[in-house]
Amino acid sequence: MSNPGLHNKISYIEFTTTDIAHTKKFYSAVFGWSYQDWGPDYIGIQGAGIDGGFSKSEPHAASAKSAPLVILYSADLKATEAAVIAAGGSIVVTTFEFPGGRRFHFSDGAGNILAVWSE
Repeated sequence: MSNPGLHNKISYIEFTTTDIAHTKKFYSAVFGWSYQDWGPDYIGIQGAGIDGGFSKSEPHAASAKSAPLVILYSADLKATEAAVIAAGGSIVVTTFEFPGGRRFHFSDGAGNILAVWSE
C-alpha cells in the first residue's frame, strides 16, 4: 500500500448519473465543483473535499434503504437549499433538526439523493 494513512478510510465516492452534462452543471452551480473528463461516460470530481466521480448509467430507482447517503456540510443551509432548487434539484426531505445541527435531503434530478447539514 503506497499510503498507509489511508488504509481503511474513505478516499473516493463514486456515483452514477443518467446525464453527465446535467450532473456537471448541477453540482457546479450548487457547490462550485469542477471536473476532470475521463471519456464520455465518466467524470472525476474536483473541489468536493474528497475524491470521487460520476459514471454514466441507465436510469435506476433510487433507494434510500440500499444506497449510501452522502452528507455534505454547508455554512449557510438556506443558501445551499436555494441553490439546489435554482439548479433544478428538488428537496425530498425538508430541513429538520437533529442533535448537533439541521439538514435536508435533495435529489439532483439525475438519480442521486444526497443530504446537506449545518450546525
